[in-house]
Amino acid sequence: MHPPVPSRPTPLPAPAAHAPLLATVLGAARRRALRDGDRQVDTAHLLHALVESDPETRAAFDGEHRVARVLGYLVQRSIGYGLRWQRSGEGGGAPLPLPAARAGEGARRRTARWSPAAAAALEEALRRAAARGEEQPTGLDLLAGLAADPGSRAGEVLRHARIDPPALGARAVALASRRAPDGAALPDGEGLPPGSLPGDAEH
Repeated sequence: MHPPVPSRPTPLPAPAAHAPLLATVLGAARRRALRDGDRQVDTAHLLHALVESDPETRAAFDGEHRVARVLGYLVQRSIGYGLRWQRSGEGGGAPLPLPAARAGEGARRRTARWSPAAAAALEEALRRAAARGEEQPTGLDLLAGLAADPGSRAGEVLRHARIDPPALGARAVALASRRAPDGAALPDGEGLPPGSLPGDAEH
């Protein structure tokens, strides 16, 4: 039996309504969940949409071969380990309805149910942007939010792809901190942690 759904939607904070990239990612994640027949939009849906939508996020993986590994696992969620995801929600809480119309999703917002972990990642992205004095979160902010929960479905996908979620999150934070006030990236080599992400020793 499914856990009860809250009677009132939990709204995204106002800045999320005006972030074009975030609106694109939320819409793509929601549509992917509907296509897959999943009962909620989870962190793996968000990760999939984010990696496909944002070049800065792909750059945080520090190598196209790592991006390919992650996408390889994400596209296989309809088989293997992903089949059990269809039978249960992500995390122990009830799915959270978010007003998708405020994120560019139009009138079909009532079908969007977000896992508690996905909602937490979105909140973390907004918090990180606000800490820099920016209204709009970047893809790197959302990636850091997803990587902050290694036990989530996104974290499981990353570990399958031999990528350490905390290390990826640290790189996303470092890259986000190097953004100029106008959103452009600063020159290479400033403020990045040395070395590449763990995971290539097995590759």
